[in-house]
Amino acid sequence: MHQYISELSKHEGKEITLKGWVYNARFSKTNTFLELRDGSGYTQCVISQDAVNEEEFEAANKLTRESSLSVTGNVVKDERQLGGYELQVTSLNVYNYAKDFPIKVNESEHGVRHLADRRHLWLRSKRQWAILRVRNEIIMGIHEFFQKEGFLQTDSPIFTGNAAEGTTDLFGTDFFGEPAYLAQTGQLYGEAMCMAQGKIYTFGPTFRAEKSDTPRHLAEFWMIEPEMAFFDNEMNMDLIEKFTRHVVNRCLENNKLELEILERDTEKLATVNQDYPRVPYTDAIQILRGEKDVNGKNAITVQEEDLAAAKTGIEEKTKDIAERETAIKAGMKKGARKFNEAKIIALRSEIATLEEACRNIPKWIESAKNFKDGEDFGNSDETVLTRVFDAPVMVYNWPTKIKAFYMKEVEGDPDHVKGVDLLAPDGYGEIVGGSERETDIEILLQKIKDHNLPMEPFEWYLDLRRFGSVPHSGFGLGLERMVRWVCGIHHLRETIPFPRRYGRLLP
Repeated sequence: MHQYISELSKHEGKEITLKGWVYNARFSKTNTFLELRDGSGYTQCVISQDAVNEEEFEAANKLTRESSLSVTGNVVKDERQLGGYELQVTSLNVYNYAKDFPIKVNESEHGVRHLADRRHLWLRSKRQWAILRVRNEIIMGIHEFFQKEGFLQTDSPIFTGNAAEGTTDLFGTDFFGEPAYLAQTGQLYGEAMCMAQGKIYTFGPTFRAEKSDTPRHLAEFWMIEPEMAFFDNEMNMDLIEKFTRHVVNRCLENNKLELEILERDTEKLATVNQDYPRVPYTDAIQILRGEKDVNGKNAITVQEEDLAAAKTGIEEKTKDIAERETAIKAGMKKGARKFNEAKIIALRSEIATLEEACRNIPKWIESAKNFKDGEDFGNSDETVLTRVFDAPVMVYNWPTKIKAFYMKEVEGDPDHVKGVDLLAPDGYGEIVGGSERETDIEILLQKIKDHNLPMEPFEWYLDLRRFGSVPHSGFGLGLERMVRWVCGIHHLRETIPFPRRYGRLLP
């Protein structure tokens, strides 16, 4: 039996065998230094000319990135290494020499398209490894939370006969001669199941055919949708806060290494342990337009400060690049030169991000200042709004005209519904959308007509109001949006192993 890198601490001082792939390699006359990965983690393997035979040392010197091999050696503690241990190799066996692996250790040297076309190989990079392990932890945290809270996991169909939210952006298909659609949500079916089980959650793939190629859109993604009988929207918001806090804290506890690789500011994630501000929509738009401050912060002023900081950052990083390029031209040792060249690439990437901010922030400020009552928030509006809050913020009681037909009207105010969106801080935007559900069948009948939806496909849904209707609420969490927030990454395409989005069906 071979062992795994993740368990090296259990084998300190012992001889073990590891099997994996070369992530990176450095060579000298007498030593080869491999960064080995095996799926469970990364570790340095030192292959000394004196510790292995001549044939093995020659084989080690031929190793390329993603070559596969097994190494046997002694586990030695070394706090300087990732994971705190290294393997001092006494023998090795090469399975395959990889030739011309098309992705460099420094991914920023490649364009987005190059990486996306090679997603099946890009998954092997350290960053993508970390993201998928955080994704796994989030999934486990979701199940753990709901199971402990007495929820039953149930499944909703992927083929549906109707649109759930009044949109025409659906993937249509033929279902034995009848028109059908890939599900955009399991929520309506969740309502039926909660009337049977009390508290349920669904966890499955959902599909949207929007032709949107933005960092926040995928055509295929995973949704977690709990539904609770006898819950009003206040109870719904309490559950959303408790749920997201549990999942993030589990990641902070169990994904320390992965979040370190991703360079995630974990202090910002720890803000989930503060109370989540709850802001009515009517107050939120005043905050967005800069008409109302939050704890001494003005949304427009914060954006102006961000813009000034971005401009200063560009100047400082540009100066840093010039100094490093001058030093390289003046001459330096190979190791120092490579370090500085890599640093220059990283700095240029950071400058590109800051330049994008300089282009976007003035547009965001203009949009926020001119935001009109009754409109839905766009991505930039969510970014501007959340920058004045330290913790995730809940915006509730939304305009009726921009929300789904099944949301319950606010008592005495038919122009607003008891909907709630949870917005993550630092511009990560909507993570959760939910509501208390409408229970008045007459109001539902009228809203189905108002949304130009066919009545017949919703007859089964209306039965839920005819037979033992009760107050109930629920919400939907986009798994990939949660992964994006926790990992602190820019685009949803990195949050799922093989993204399906507008313009991307392969690999």
